Amino acid sequence: MNDSSWGAPPRAGSQAGYWGPNDHGAVPHGPVQGAAPAGPAYDAPEAQQTRPMPIVPDVPAHGGNQDDDRGAARLGGPLFRDETFRDETSHGGTFRNETSPARAFRDETPSAQPPAAVPQNPEPMPDAPQPASAPQKKSAGRDLTAAIGVGVGLGAVIIASLFVVKAVFVGVIAVAVVVGLWELTSRLQERKGIKAPLVPLAVGGAAMVVAGYVRGAEGAWVAMALTALAVLVWRMTEPPEGYLKDVTAGVFAAFYVPFLATFVAMMLTADDGALRVMTFLLLTVVSDTGAYAVGWRFGKHKLAPRISPGKTREGLLGAVSFAMVVGALCMEFVIEDGTWWQGLLLGLAVAASATLGDLGESMIKRDLGIKDMGTLLPGHGGIMDRLDSLLPTAPVVWLLLVLFVGSG
Repeated sequence: MNDSSWGAPPRAGSQAGYWGPNDHGAVPHGPVQGAAPAGPAYDAPEAQQTRPMPIVPDVPAHGGNQDDDRGAARLGGPLFRDETFRDETSHGGTFRNETSPARAFRDETPSAQPPAAVPQNPEPMPDAPQPASAPQKKSAGRDLTAAIGVGVGLGAVIIASLFVVKAVFVGVIAVAVVVGLWELTSRLQERKGIKAPLVPLAVGGAAMVVAGYVRGAEGAWVAMALTALAVLVWRMTEPPEGYLKDVTAGVFAAFYVPFLATFVAMMLTADDGALRVMTFLLLTVVSDTGAYAVGWRFGKHKLAPRISPGKTREGLLGAVSFAMVVGALCMEFVIEDGTWWQGLLLGLAVAASATLGDLGESMIKRDLGIKDMGTLLPGHGGIMDRLDSLLPTAPVVWLLLVLFVGSG
């Protein structure tokens, strides 16, 4: 494209807006679309003094440098908005009218601000300094104030009933068993449609605890068998659909809650039964506390992520360490005829059984799709959420104490 073609006057003998014969003899007919209008700038001899039209660079159809594209778009304004440009062929004879690349580019990518305001080579703006975010604190996941308050209240009830009248403590165990059975059967029916009969379970569970206290292990096994039979018969009063799964869940509930709790009542029958139960409760609580404290502070490696993502291997080590230390102290200074090394073994066994019990109930709750078994205890969940580690630990402590110091 020649610079002179933009500011030159029309050839002699041609009218404004028309072109004369070109070098090849071709005479275009009619006005050339987009031709510069006639006026003083074209008719006066001083036309050469007018400001030359700037050259519009070609815009590549595909790709190209984005900075060059933006430079072409910046050649907008009134001068190029409605203009067309002419390009001469290599033979210099044929003119063709095309839309300005600047206009095409401007129509496709409109800019919110005037093109003249955009710098030719904009420098990248430095990122604004962001305020340093404070490190997030680990969350306990529960209301610790409510949890501590409820724990202290339960501890006071247990201690008072345990050291005042043993029979009252047996009643506390029976009440906990009945409430735990109600929570478990309610969640089974709500989430899985399993109707484990609560009435025979509640009556048989309470009887099982009393039988274990009065008649020992023999009485506990007999009460367990009768409770299972009562579940089978009670369920026969309803339609047979789902009978097998209902009675299976009922027998499981009878074993899981009241039968395991019976071993706490059996501990109580010894001469130092109150001290044995206190050791059992203290070791279980210390194991859970050690696992929580160490896992919350140092936990990095998951113990069983598919079952309980919050439990870590570091927490398990904390549970074992805390339980072994407290077990050695209890066996040396609390349990008559006990020794410190027996306490180490007892603490190790309690940490293992409490962890497995916690994981077992987590498995049940994950299968049911719930977080807690109930809402009776603020900050803790339900009764079953507090019995999860106690229930499987009770037979372990009962057996080891019988082996170490006798049945008393």
